[in-house]
Amino acid sequence: MGTLGSQVMCDNIPGLVNKQRQLCRQHPRVMQAIGAGMKDWISECQHQFRSHRWNCNTTARDHNLFGRLLLRSSREVAFVYAISSAGVVYTLARACSQGELDSCSCDPTKKGSSRDAKGSFDWGGCSDHVEHAMRFSQAFVDAKERKERDARALMNLHNNRAGRKAVKRFMTLECKCHGVSGSCSVRTCWLAMADFRRTGDHLRKRYNGAVQVAVNQYGTGFTAAHAHFKRPSKNDLVYFEDSPDYCIRDHESGSMGTGGRVCNRTSRGVDGCEVMCCGRGYDTSRVSRTTKCECKFHWCCAVHCRDCHQQVDVHTCKGQT
Repeated sequence: MGTLGSQVMCDNIPGLVNKQRQLCRQHPRVMQAIGAGMKDWISECQHQFRSHRWNCNTTARDHNLFGRLLLRSSREVAFVYAISSAGVVYTLARACSQGELDSCSCDPTKKGSSRDAKGSFDWGGCSDHVEHAMRFSQAFVDAKERKERDARALMNLHNNRAGRKAVKRFMTLECKCHGVSGSCSVRTCWLAMADFRRTGDHLRKRYNGAVQVAVNQYGTGFTAAHAHFKRPSKNDLVYFEDSPDYCIRDHESGSMGTGGRVCNRTSRGVDGCEVMCCGRGYDTSRVSRTTKCECKFHWCCAVHCRDCHQQVDVHTCKGQT
C-alpha cells in the first residue's frame, strides 16, 4: 500500500488518537494484519461467553464493535480490553513468524545454545517474536489511555497489560530430535506461542476472579474497593462498577438483552432457560436437523456416512413484554 493509501486508511479509522494514526501510517501492513486478526479474538471472546447472558455480542451500527458497553467500567469491559490486547500480540507475532511483514521476522535473540531440564539444545527453527509484538501492542493500544490519564485510563492500561502477559505466559519450547534412529542426542528447539484458546481460557478465569477496585489517593494505582477484597496483582483483571444483569435490551448500558437467545431447558446452570431468560419464560419450536451417522470405515482411508434427519426442540427466551 502506498503512502497516500495508508494515510487515507488510517484517517478513516474512527477513535484513533494522533499517536495511533502516526503508527498506523508508518506501519500499514502491520495494521492490516491486526485488522484481519480481530475476528479471531472476537470469536474467542464469544466462545468463552457463549452460554452467558452477556455473550460478547458485537454491533455494526456504532463507531466501535461493542457500542455503549465500552463506556462502562464493568468486568465485561475489562475482559474485552484484555482479550483484544492479547489478540493484537498474538496476531502480530504470528504474522512476523510467517514472514508476512517486512518489519519483523523470527526472534533474533534465540541463537546459539541453551539448556532446559532435559539438557542442552541448539536454538533453531523460528521462535515467535512475542517481545516485539508486545512492544508494538503497548505503543499502539495503550496510546489512547496514556493521553487520557484518568481513572478509566488506568483501568484500561492495567487490563491491556494483563492481556499481553497472558500470551507470553503460554510460550512453550518445541524441539526436534536429531541423532542415530532419532536418539535425541542433539536437539534443535524454538519458542512457540500456544493456541490462542489457552490465552482465552486463562483470561476467562481472570474474569471470574476479577477485582473491583478504586483509585488510590495519589491517582497512580488501585486499592481494593472493599476491605475484604484482595489487592489486585498485575495478572488480575480490574473493574470499577457492577455489571448490569444483561436481561433486557438497554442502549445506555450496552446490554443487548437475552430475548431470542437459545437456552437449555434441562440445565440448572447459566445456560438454562430459567437463568438465561431471566424468568420471562421461553418459546419452544421444533426444527429439523441433519447430522452424519452410521459412519463406517472402508479399507484404509475412506469413511462413509449416512445423513440422518431428526426433529429436535429448540428453546428460545421470550423478549421483553
